[in-house]
Amino acid sequence: MFGLKQKKRRRIRSQPFPPTWLAILERNVAYYHRLSPADQAELRGHIQVFLAEKRFEGCGGQEIDDAVRVTVAAQACILLLHRETDYYPMLQSILVYPHSYFSKTTRRLPGGVVAEGVQGRLGESWYRGPVVLSWDDIRRSAHDPDDGHNVVFHEFAHQLDSESGANEGTPRLPRRSMYITWARVMGAEYQHLIDAIVLHHQTDLDAYGATHPAEFFAVITEAFFEKPQQLKKHHPALYEQLALFYRQDPVERFRVSEET
Repeated sequence: MFGLKQKKRRRIRSQPFPPTWLAILERNVAYYHRLSPADQAELRGHIQVFLAEKRFEGCGGQEIDDAVRVTVAAQACILLLHRETDYYPMLQSILVYPHSYFSKTTRRLPGGVVAEGVQGRLGESWYRGPVVLSWDDIRRSAHDPDDGHNVVFHEFAHQLDSESGANEGTPRLPRRSMYITWARVMGAEYQHLIDAIVLHHQTDLDAYGATHPAEFFAVITEAFFEKPQQLKKHHPALYEQLALFYRQDPVERFRVSEET
């Protein structure tokens, strides 16, 4: 079955990329212009497979058109470049709202008390469930690749994390030998972020990453792709682990794009 799936995917990737999709990609996704021609071609192939396999649903009056589908798929597939991938195998659907939306939350408080409430969200990712996104924030993220925040990178990093069997900040790594170093580096950096926040020290990583190891992985994924020079300078061991996992070097990519 997997062989048939791979054959089908190769056939999809070999098809011409629709010119209307390319126009959307070049207009909406600024990061696309930083990729080498080879990476651009690889990304276009991934987008074709992604859009053939995933279902999009509009919520709250959001219309789903090619602009929505291509803009989301492009950013989600940037995380897949250079890696063996099964295209987010536990994900079937992406729900898109026009703006930030509200979602019910449940928190367990001391004493066994359960508090329920409503929280505003830009996006969320469910284990063995959908990814939910705000179109306003999808577009904002896609147009500004330097602000360190990208809702699609963040939520699809959660999907990669869940491929290990749990959302705990450790995705399925390419080699078994990587897990010990990953745990040491990530554990130390996560604790350092928590300590900085407790002591009210300034930090170059989003404080939201201190809420849970899974959120830490999503936050540093955003930083890796959008602020790689800063991440590599201040957190070199962290950058190295992410470069090994994603098999990309955004610092070099940024340098080349600036020269050209």
